[in-house]
Parts: sequence; structure tokens; C-alpha cells
Amino acid sequence: MADKQELKNMVVVAIDKHKGHFVEVGEHIFANPELGYKEQETGELVAKELEAMGLAVETKLALTGCKAMAKGQGGGPTIGVMGELDAVICRDHPRANRETGAAHACGHHIQLGVMLGVAAGLVSSGVMKELAGSVAFLAVPAEEYVELGFRSQLRARGEISFFGGKQELLERGYLDDIDIAMSMHSSSDLNLHGKQVMIGAIGTGFVGKYVQYSGQASHAGAAPEKGVNALNAAMLGLSAIHAQRETFPDEERIRVHPIITKGGDLVNIVPDDVQLETYVRGLTIEGIRDANAKVNRALQAGAMGVGAQVNITEIPGYMPLINTPSLDVIHKENLLRFINEGELVEGGEFSGSTDFGDLSQIMPTLLSVHGGVSGALHTKDFRLDDPELAYVMPAKAIALTIVDLLVDGADKGHQIMKNFQPQMTKKQYFEFQKEMSREIQWHQE
Repeated sequence: MADKQELKNMVVVAIDKHKGHFVEVGEHIFANPELGYKEQETGELVAKELEAMGLAVETKLALTGCKAMAKGQGGGPTIGVMGELDAVICRDHPRANRETGAAHACGHHIQLGVMLGVAAGLVSSGVMKELAGSVAFLAVPAEEYVELGFRSQLRARGEISFFGGKQELLERGYLDDIDIAMSMHSSSDLNLHGKQVMIGAIGTGFVGKYVQYSGQASHAGAAPEKGVNALNAAMLGLSAIHAQRETFPDEERIRVHPIITKGGDLVNIVPDDVQLETYVRGLTIEGIRDANAKVNRALQAGAMGVGAQVNITEIPGYMPLINTPSLDVIHKENLLRFINEGELVEGGEFSGSTDFGDLSQIMPTLLSVHGGVSGALHTKDFRLDDPELAYVMPAKAIALTIVDLLVDGADKGHQIMKNFQPQMTKKQYFEFQKEMSREIQWHQE
């Protein structure tokens, strides 16, 4: 039986042998972006790559996802390594799909390449037979919170229950056998400060909202007094939200950023149908609840001010991200095999929100952030600069961390699970999501 260091060396050699291929697959995905719950070709491609490694693959999970299991000796935890299938909408990106506007301007293609690299390292090296437990490789749909109308239609038809892919996998039970979850994300911010990796980051969660103000149409020139101006109601509601901002505690990182998606029909008609969308973000569930109540109150005040009607539809967003510190410690040791300590950031904040945060509330999680890219996320400037830093090094570090967790009878893996204190149980998680899925109405009596 090989010792741990020999196993790790075998994994690194295997990843180096296959790195050209999994980088090529990732860049192929980059050139062929698909939006959430529509990633048919991407899901099929990843499934074929996993099958080519000799793994049995479950497909069409939550419409487009897939899952493959590499089994060890048994007796240890199952670690889920995840990559996200979907693109974001960024129509001016040079590699955007001209019909859909989809573009991999968030680096999910890199995640998938890294996941395949981890699989290549653990499976083709033969080290799994020396490890306790199993490793599941999951390609997950619909992380980007876009095309909400389309997803509402899917939900109305019973095809999905949640807008986020990991939420959907949780609800359907596909993650019931996962004990520890791992993934990575790309960021250009690190390169700007001479850093390569960030671990232990926290991130905001959010609740999403559709808001519809309904008034009374009338000719805006001849008889405005006979109308009820829904646009004025919306403007008052937005102003009332702004008046609340000083009440948001700095430490909660509350962010409310509405947009008007419909402001009326014709300029000479008093607007009777005005629609908004917004998120309410925060670093804690308590902070989100508090800010959300204030935002709802403000939106209703806008309707009250002019005698309009408002309908607020709340949809479950994503939960705050909390990495598991004991996993970060093990991961750091493996990262320092490839970078200097001065190139590593410990702590900090993940600027956006992700449904990986949902997993972090209920199970041990590791989400590291890596450089090797440039251009701001979700913009036309996002691109790959260094495949070694973006794809290869993360695959090696994650794979070696898995070896640490599952070697020696999975002693460290069992310790992680034993000491983990979840923020909520799965039951409590779904209860909270139900709480954040509701309609609130106000109209003039």
C-alpha cells in the first residue's frame, strides 16, 4: 500500500498527463455557452467525458445535470466535486451566443474543466482503491439567477421547484449521499493585487422579487386626473427603499438594487402597469429577513401614496456562503505546494451570491477562488489568461485535499463531519425557502 505522499504524487502526475485535454474541454464549453436549465449539449459533453474515464453516469438530473461516482474502499464519507453548466447573459462578450446572449463570462467552463481534472487525477491514477469513501463528480445546472420568467414557467409546469440548480438537486434528493461539497470559482480581482488564490471567503445570500404596480390608465394630456399613475407609485416605492439604506447595518452588507423592467406603454397614457425586479442581499439570514421586511414596507408605501395596487412576488434566492474553516486548513497545505504563502488570501468576501451558499448552510463545504483570468466577472472583458493557474493548479489542490480527507481510513474526513455544526438542517432549510416564497398584496380599500 502506497503512503499518502506517494498517492499525492501519483495524482499530480495523472493531472499533468491529462491537463491539455480537460483545458481543451473547458475552452470548448467557453465557446458554446448555454443558459440555465437549457444546458443540453454541455451536460451531454461532461457526461461523455466522465463515461470515458470508466465511470457510470446518471444524466438529466434537474433537467440537464449529471453525476458520476468514483468508489474507494468504503467506510468513508462521499465528497462531491461540483462544476456549473450554465452561462450568464452578456450579449457584448466576444464569445456570446448571438441568439441567446449567453456567454461564459463567469468562469463556469473553468469549473467544469477543473472538475474533470480532479476526476482524471483520482481515477486514472488508480489512487481511489487506496482511499476510504467515494468521490462524486457533479455537473450542476442553473447557478446564474437569470431568465426568471422562463424559470417561472418551468416551475408552473412542475418541471422544477427552485430556480437554482443546487437547490433543485437538494430538493430531489440527488445530494442526499454527499457529505462534503467542494468547488472553485475564478476571479480577476486576485491578479490585480498580486494574489493567486483566496480561501475561507464569505458571500452574501439574497431573496429575489418581482414587483408589479397597477394603476388606472387615462389620457396623460386630456384627463390625467382620472388616472392612477403606477410609475409614480413605483418611484415613491424606490425612494422609500433609498430612505431605508442608512438603517442597514454595515456588517450585514445589505444590497438592494432594483431595476424597472416595464415603465408604461405609451407616453400619452398614464402608466397603469409598471414592473420591477430586485434582490435583497445580505451576509446573514437574519440580516436578509430584516432588510426584506423594510423593502416590502417601502414598496407598499409607494402604492399607498398614490392609491395604486402593488403585488410583490418573492422567490427563494440563494443563501449566504460560509466555508468550513477546517477544510480551508487542509486545502491551504495543498495550495502551498504550488504557490507562495504571499500569493494566498485567507478570508475576505466573495462579491456575488451563489447557490453553493445553500450547501454551506447544511454540510461542510470548500469553495476556493482562483486567478488566471482577467476582466470583471459578467462583463465583455472576462477571459482566460493562464490555463495553469485557472485550470490545472485548482484541480491538483482539490484532488490532493480529497486524498488527505479519505486516506488512512478517512480519518480527517470523519473528523470534519463529526465537528461540523450546520447553520440549519435540511428541514429548516426548506422551511426558510418556503417562507421566502410568497405573494404580498396591497390595494386601496
